[in-house]
Amino acid sequence: MSTLFLRTLREDPADAEVPSHKLMVRGGYVRRAAPGVYSWMPLGKIVLENVAAVIREEMGRIGGQEVLLPALLPREYYETSGRWTEYGDSVFRLQDRKGADYMLGPTHEELFTSLVKGEYTSYKDFPVILYQIQEKFRDEARPRAGVLRGREFHMKDAYSFDLDDDGLQRSYDLHRDAYMRIFDRLRLRYAVVSATSGAMGGSASEEFLAEAPTGEDTFVRSTGSGYAANVEAVRTPAPPALPVEGRPEAQVHHTPDTPTIETLVDFFNAAGLGRTFTAADTLKNVLVKTRPPGADEWEVMGIGVPGDREVDMKRLEAALEPAEVALLEEADFAANPFLVKGYVGPNALIGNKLRYLVDPRVVEGTAWITGADKTDHHVMDLVCGRDFTPDGTVEAAEVREGDPSPDGRGTLYTARGLEIGHIFQLGRKYTDAFELDALGADGKPRRITMGSYGIGVSRVVAAVIEQSHDDKGIVWPRVVAPADVHVVGTGKGEQIDVALRIAGELEARGVRVLVDDRKGVSPGVKFTDSELLGVPTCLIVGKGLDEGRLELRDRRSGEREEIGLDGAVDRVAELVTADAAADATAD
Repeated sequence: MSTLFLRTLREDPADAEVPSHKLMVRGGYVRRAAPGVYSWMPLGKIVLENVAAVIREEMGRIGGQEVLLPALLPREYYETSGRWTEYGDSVFRLQDRKGADYMLGPTHEELFTSLVKGEYTSYKDFPVILYQIQEKFRDEARPRAGVLRGREFHMKDAYSFDLDDDGLQRSYDLHRDAYMRIFDRLRLRYAVVSATSGAMGGSASEEFLAEAPTGEDTFVRSTGSGYAANVEAVRTPAPPALPVEGRPEAQVHHTPDTPTIETLVDFFNAAGLGRTFTAADTLKNVLVKTRPPGADEWEVMGIGVPGDREVDMKRLEAALEPAEVALLEEADFAANPFLVKGYVGPNALIGNKLRYLVDPRVVEGTAWITGADKTDHHVMDLVCGRDFTPDGTVEAAEVREGDPSPDGRGTLYTARGLEIGHIFQLGRKYTDAFELDALGADGKPRRITMGSYGIGVSRVVAAVIEQSHDDKGIVWPRVVAPADVHVVGTGKGEQIDVALRIAGELEARGVRVLVDDRKGVSPGVKFTDSELLGVPTCLIVGKGLDEGRLELRDRRSGEREEIGLDGAVDRVAELVTADAAADATAD
């Protein structure tokens, strides 16, 4: 460490919100270069490569071949797929000196598809799995949490190319199993959840979420089955339709001083109507505007949800992707005077030919209290299918603990997680765009089908820290750690000499060693740095050396034991070898 390019910090960085951000900066693993952009320091680069090494091993086990594609991508590839426009403002675009348009690669489906099209033409060439590990770029509006939400990030993206859908399913299953082995070996606690495909396109999609209270993704699990899904992908079970015949006629009521759902329910319960009402009997109409990629004009839309639910904007955005979504502003109401703010009902929307989507619980025959499109007025017993007909359903209402599981088994409970991997069955979206065919055995062209499989390598590093730290610093799993053993010489002379000798002997045995040979640094500072850096095993060469004793510390458990100087190298090497064997076989 006397020559290592490293400086640890005693205080948390002012902009750090989550443990991984604080500890990666304090431990000298990364340094901020710009908002959402980080330099990886020597120890950080080692950790990053350790994660990548596990990924490479497991990708090799399923036949993946590594390539490296450019990060600077010509516009024409993304024009072919339509994503030059679909991506909107979320990517970095630039021009060269001749005015040609380029993009810094956020993901590489187009390039991989084009690459395979240029090389393979026969059914005999398939299937094939290609992958790369490189920097990706996205223009995050609010980069935060260190490397967890950055503008530049390290990612492994793999792509499978198969002759048919059965082949795609086999490739998908291979990657799913490989991902589970990768995250098991990295000692992560994770959940595999159903997800939305978003701008990637395709059908089946699953996320791998590292469980963490600081996670930005909310996911749900069922109490009665193995069902798990990101909240954006939860599908609401629709109740059966009800007959509309014999239902009371819709009646408009003057409802002054009812600015909230709660006051509206209280009003109707006090009206002496012989019925008891709850918030679930009301229909809340949230007004938004949407704009397709590349369009200039916004379209006003109404979203109807039961009044006991809030609209979850992330779910709504996922449902309407790739369109941009925003809440209406005062100017929008002024431009559409038939929208009476606070009292909008379905009929003003439908009657003025605005798109109106409702929660799946709003089925035919259900009766609602909702806005009457007139200030201080609401309508009661407005029946879906009789008095109004929505344009369709949308998954926009919040998902809550206790909701019925979509698979009909048990109820849902929520947890937080960090996305560390995402796998997609893309199908033929990109091979159709690039006309990627293989000549079949019958002499006829067959359209290739694709899968896409990503792992956020830099996010994995941060996720490990989120799950594995204490109030003193990082606690690395050995497979990820920058070294197996931190040998600390606490004195100025003989202790440091012995520490260096032991470090050399351990390295000769294949053990990765970080040795603290700094002179003029107090033992207290060295111990603090050792705990902050988080190497799994610490061997202290200190005062006990005069009696032939060393101290062995386990970073995770905090356990300490004295060992003899003569057998120290054997003892530590055996410990590391046993852990390495366990890491390599974690399936």
